[in-house]
Amino acid sequence: MDTLHLWNGPTTAEAAKQWTDHHLAASREKIATLLAIESPHTVSNTLTLFDQAQWHLRMAGSQTGVMFMVHPASAVRDAVQDLSQTVSAEGVALSLNQEVYKALASINATHEDAATRYYLERTLLGYRLSGVDRDEPTRNKVRALAERMTELSMTFARTVQDDVRQIPVDNPNDLLGLPADYLTRHGITTLPDGTLTATEPITLTTDPPEMSPIMSYAISPALRRRMYLAYNDRGYPANKQVLLDLLGLRQEMAELLGFRSWADLATVDQMMGSAANMRTFLNKVEEAARETAHHEYTELESFVRSHDPKALPLTLSDARFWEEQFRRARYDFDSQSVRPYFPYTPVEAGILATSGKLFRVRFEPILDAPVWDPAVKAFHVVDDDEASTKKDEIVGRIYLDMHPREGKSKWFSECSLVGGVLNSQIPEASLVCNFPQPTATDPGLMQFSDVVTYFHEFGHLMHEVLGGRQRWSGQSGIATEGDFVEVPSQMLEEFFEDPELLRTFAKHYETGEPIPYETVARMTRASAHGRALSTLTQVMYATYSMETHDRTAAELDLDTLLREGYDRFSLYEFVDGNRMYAAFTHLVGYTSNYYTYLYDKVMALEFFEEFKKTTLSEPGIPFDTTTAMRYRRQVLEPGGSKPARQLVQNFLGREVSMTALQTWIQKAAA
Repeated sequence: MDTLHLWNGPTTAEAAKQWTDHHLAASREKIATLLAIESPHTVSNTLTLFDQAQWHLRMAGSQTGVMFMVHPASAVRDAVQDLSQTVSAEGVALSLNQEVYKALASINATHEDAATRYYLERTLLGYRLSGVDRDEPTRNKVRALAERMTELSMTFARTVQDDVRQIPVDNPNDLLGLPADYLTRHGITTLPDGTLTATEPITLTTDPPEMSPIMSYAISPALRRRMYLAYNDRGYPANKQVLLDLLGLRQEMAELLGFRSWADLATVDQMMGSAANMRTFLNKVEEAARETAHHEYTELESFVRSHDPKALPLTLSDARFWEEQFRRARYDFDSQSVRPYFPYTPVEAGILATSGKLFRVRFEPILDAPVWDPAVKAFHVVDDDEASTKKDEIVGRIYLDMHPREGKSKWFSECSLVGGVLNSQIPEASLVCNFPQPTATDPGLMQFSDVVTYFHEFGHLMHEVLGGRQRWSGQSGIATEGDFVEVPSQMLEEFFEDPELLRTFAKHYETGEPIPYETVARMTRASAHGRALSTLTQVMYATYSMETHDRTAAELDLDTLLREGYDRFSLYEFVDGNRMYAAFTHLVGYTSNYYTYLYDKVMALEFFEEFKKTTLSEPGIPFDTTTAMRYRRQVLEPGGSKPARQLVQNFLGREVSMTALQTWIQKAAA
């Protein structure tokens, strides 16, 4: 058995169970040894064993979770879904083990290093928040609630993952406006008079590479509306009751542990601190964006009125199409015009090269690495810092699973696979995405928003790997407070707009010519328009996330709350039948804390300002790499060994402000 990789070996449910059982048994063995200690508990004889036990639990949990998302065999996905619940139950049992808690609490860490003291402090806080210090009936109730919550969460996610809607298209001309390669991929031919014809029935799906171009380019408002409703109907009706049941259990859990609501419980150990602070923050972001959003919408509405008055009032299903038309007219920028510069394979190579130069690493392909699907690529991450004594050392392994397939998660995610431990185990992590699939006849052209998403997810990957070499496995990788995890990913997004960087890999798939400077300038100006509107949309999602977890479940009407949120924050008209909550998987993962994206955007933009203070150091890298290395050392490499606020202070030398966010939002209005 390859004990590091669940997928390496027979692809059967039984093999998956044996692998998971191995790690659960190893975790239990470490805990049993810890509890058998009769001498005073110390960091070396107790915290070390606890950390090792947690490493095995995380191995079992992370890999069953990832295989649930990506494994090509349905039987294995079914098996690991059940195994994930088993692992979660094991984790809950450990978090409620009073003897382990007492052993950890008795450790005198006064003379240990700061990272160890912080690890012990956070571990004990986690125990208390889990209810370990409550009486036995309460702990039994917590255990039962947690197990049921895990079951419902997995059911919710699986329903969304498997629910790929199909949209038949009877008239090929409904696809007018779509890029030529999209039409070719669907067997559609353009006739001399400009109309479209197809020899076979046309069926679209809600997979991102099929859905996204429809919403941006399809001239037919009826087709856009059908796609919009199909996409936002995934998971419905089954997930509506699943979500209500889950929210009810979370509220019950919060009250059982002495909290007013789940939103308060979920933020008490985060940077945010409380649901009240969350509300205050979201109000500040709304205030920062509201005036500019009205200006953006008024311009857009006026444009639509002059071109197609019948398209008013603007609906949410028409938003992306008309924003695209407005940008073409206002900024002379057609987002289709840059797609030929973004064929998938060179984009992948460019992002690897960019990250390598920025963070002084290199990515070496592993041709014989075990992978769960032939389309997955594996790379060693090698330290390439000339100033480091660790130069040429392998510091991690990454896997890129980047294209849709049947049964695979349809989202875009970074996933930990193997936790890193200093001088013992390199970290391993994967990207699970759904970008266009290149073939011998199709270059897999990406929209520029796809490339931004790629940068975003790769920012997570760099955090996971470069932060994955801590003494304590529980501090390795993305182990900061949960509302800091989007900072590195959103910061890396900002590099996308630099023309020197883009021209290193954004080259026309037919001619090889780099993307023109003026095209990048127009793209940057055009993409800035709508930032305030999109920021208000993010505030809406964050508010919905918060409100569903800050009210009693008996008071919740998911549809009414959704409509109220759109009416308050979106200037577009609501589309009846939108039930996006049934596929809003962040409600499972982030629970009440979707605010993280906005909160971390504030910090990411402040971080990026540090890069803008320095000058070009080499071709293709827009800023002095000394700043990037300072960022690597002070933000990424510490993993979770320091409080996130300390990471911010170390890099910025101060607290964050809203200034950079306000400047970013108002850029298009200038």
